[in-house]
Amino acid sequence: MVKLTAAATKSIPRIIIFALTLVYGFAGLFFRDPWKNEDAIGFGGMWTLFRGNSIDWLVPHLAGRDVSLGTPLPYWMGATLIKLFGGWIGAANAARLYSAICFFAAALAIWYATYLLGRRREVQPMVLAVGGQPDMKSYGMTLADGALLIFLACVGLAQRAHETTPMMAQLMGISIVLYGTVRGLDKPWQGGLWTGLGIVIVALSSNLTLSLIIVSSTIIAVLASNAKLRFHWTLTSTVLGLIGFALWPILWYMTGLPVEWRHIAEEGWLAMPEMQSSPSIESLGFLSVNFWAYAWPVWPLAAISLAHWGRVKEAGAWRAPHLCIPLSLFIGSLIYILFRLEANEHDLMIMIPSLSIIAAFSLPILKRSMISFIDWFAMFSFTLIALAIWIIWLAKVTGYPETTAANISRLLPGFEGQFNWLAFIVALAITGVWLSVVRWRTSRTPKEIWRCLIISASGTTLMWVLLMTLWLPTINYAKTYRLVSARLSQVVPPGGGCINSSNIGLAQLASFDYFTKLNLRDDPNCPWMLIHNQSEAKAYAQLNNKKLHLLWEDRRAADRDERLRLYEVIPE
Repeated sequence: MVKLTAAATKSIPRIIIFALTLVYGFAGLFFRDPWKNEDAIGFGGMWTLFRGNSIDWLVPHLAGRDVSLGTPLPYWMGATLIKLFGGWIGAANAARLYSAICFFAAALAIWYATYLLGRRREVQPMVLAVGGQPDMKSYGMTLADGALLIFLACVGLAQRAHETTPMMAQLMGISIVLYGTVRGLDKPWQGGLWTGLGIVIVALSSNLTLSLIIVSSTIIAVLASNAKLRFHWTLTSTVLGLIGFALWPILWYMTGLPVEWRHIAEEGWLAMPEMQSSPSIESLGFLSVNFWAYAWPVWPLAAISLAHWGRVKEAGAWRAPHLCIPLSLFIGSLIYILFRLEANEHDLMIMIPSLSIIAAFSLPILKRSMISFIDWFAMFSFTLIALAIWIIWLAKVTGYPETTAANISRLLPGFEGQFNWLAFIVALAITGVWLSVVRWRTSRTPKEIWRCLIISASGTTLMWVLLMTLWLPTINYAKTYRLVSARLSQVVPPGGGCINSSNIGLAQLASFDYFTKLNLRDDPNCPWMLIHNQSEAKAYAQLNNKKLHLLWEDRRAADRDERLRLYEVIPE
């Protein structure tokens, strides 16, 4: 039990939390190209579907490469958005609306799941002798606001939540599973529908391994919880879940998908990504190094919450829904990451919804020293980051400070910074809002339990918006293949035949396919070959009794390690 007054659970004004979520969610979605690696790959799959036939829609892949990108839902959504809005705002911008939909749906599901858990009897503050304790609705809303702020404050989500990757749909699906399971505690039919929908989304946006782990984690949470879900929830979620798992394979057979493509789809579904039978040393090392910064301030708050609520004297404390349900989903996600052959930052995303809900229940019991540490750490860190962003932007535009401007020119040769009034005004406005928030927090001692999160959530939003206004041209220049693609197009003669692209990465293939009209194919008989490694090119020539004539060599300005080469293939 916790001791709180009604004043401590006063909700954040709706307009503030809505504006914060909308600004964070939409910033960085527009006015840029697909960026190197996962963002470009995800968009490339959507772009191929948009221009493709029924096979492309059934087995998402990149044009010219018959390798499955996995389950189809993210690519269906992106291609549909390109069809609806691409003519107005451009294909890349329209595709990124998919990320916004997933992000806002996840945020809404996290808010409502926490709200329902916060209204439960076992988490209510103690009744004060003189009255004045918060009512259930106010307490639940305050905890829900806290969970949303924690979600927004997660540092690692900033860039990853704005990319066109399947992990965004997984984030949405897992969040909806959490909400549906909680909703099923008091409204079984409705909860079952939402849980089933979440499972459908996960099954159609991830590999079979993760889908089964999420389902298993949900079942374990339900069995372990001391608040049993009724038959109606079980029936509805099970039926919808089975439909989600069966839908894609059924479509293969109903549409007469060729056998070779069916095998490609099955391989992508079953074998992506590569898993191990035991925890991976590489994934464990990745987690031990990256998790703490990625999930700040989510993980310390979640740890405090578990430490407090887990030792509550009431019987079955760990079986209470506010711990048992999100904790089970978190453990399942963690197991999935640990057993991956090699985890990456995108994988960490699936742990954040459950951790945010758990962390929200730390707010009523946080000590003043911890609140002050989180506040001052966020205030100091984000102020320094904002100052650095402004100084470097000033150097790019004006050439002063000279040392900073020289370093930028060295790192990004050929980049010319230009002043943009709109970006400047937006950046100035968000900086002014940040200063107002800091002034509000330091000039008074608010009693609300969410007070230690407003600085962190506002700081993450400040950092991301400044990067996506002042630095967007720089980041775009460093991460796009647009300029390299234009130079490649000038080298290849019109009607010169296909280009063998089997030796370049997925991100490069997706980018070249979007930015050029070249005929890129995984075909060794093409008269041209695009490749990275010069030694691989020589080995290819010797193996196939062919000569290679170097026509073009280039790279992105920001990548000194990458080197693309175009060869003319001449039979001996």
